[in-house]
Amino acid sequence: MASPPATAASTRPPSRARDFLALAKPGITALICTVALGGFLLATPQPIDWLRLGVLLVTGAAASAGAAMLNHYLDRDVDARMKRTRSRPLPDERIAPSGAVAVLGLAFLGAGVGFASWLLNPLTGFSIFLGGLTYVVVYTALLKRRSSWNIVIGGFAGSAPALAGSAAAVGAWTPGVIAFAVLVFLWTPPHFWSLALLLKDDYARVGLPMLPRMDDVAFSGKVVVVSAALLVPATLLIGLTGVLAWPILVLLLVLGVLFVALTLPLWREVTRPVARRGFIYSGPYLLAVVLAIVANAPLLRVGFPAGL
Repeated sequence: MASPPATAASTRPPSRARDFLALAKPGITALICTVALGGFLLATPQPIDWLRLGVLLVTGAAASAGAAMLNHYLDRDVDARMKRTRSRPLPDERIAPSGAVAVLGLAFLGAGVGFASWLLNPLTGFSIFLGGLTYVVVYTALLKRRSSWNIVIGGFAGSAPALAGSAAAVGAWTPGVIAFAVLVFLWTPPHFWSLALLLKDDYARVGLPMLPRMDDVAFSGKVVVVSAALLVPATLLIGLTGVLAWPILVLLLVLGVLFVALTLPLWREVTRPVARRGFIYSGPYLLAVVLAIVANAPLLRVGFPAGL
């Protein structure tokens, strides 16, 4: 019998470098750096200290990559049983021994925290450490397999980079950046729960409680809507701190209301198209928030008044 024609994927040799890059979760690492950039710029609308910002982004990326590797290591057994993750490098045994990944992850995380503390200040290093601790220990090791609160509490891992950005910029956590960190914290549940609605059967198969109620999809859909709606008052909270020019505040409010509008049908009925729409919008939403913050400083400098 003739062999089937080789596809591009089957003829391409496996790449060890590509596998190690996947272990660093480059998408999440990029998002972490984006949030840190937002925190840095909100804390100091003055001319940017590019050196400090560069050190922040490099050390934050290193720590995020390390935490991601530790997450891969701790979740390798569950990943092997899920359709979405069983082709990852560790469950597919393309990288062995897996313990080397844990060592490398600890090295990257430690280097990120250590160099941020040394080259910037201890509060920046501490902020990065809190993010890594939350993601690796609190979320992955302690809560992910035990509690439906896992993504809520674990959401602080995404907020910590904003605090690190503020600490790197001015040596303190400013009120405006704390409010921004609250928004990122509240963004995580609707972002992840929208994905979990799409993958609920896969998660249920391996016993991961990734929805507010794994046995009540209708309730979980309503919680997604409520959690998306909380982004609107979170935006107003940032405005109350006086760090946003009014056009930026209006834009952020519009982005939040659109998030609610896109997920609102989940209140009546949970459908895959609506859940997918909410998940697909959630990533660009946060990116748009940070891009708006980038544009905020020039508006303040030319005299636009703060929104509230």
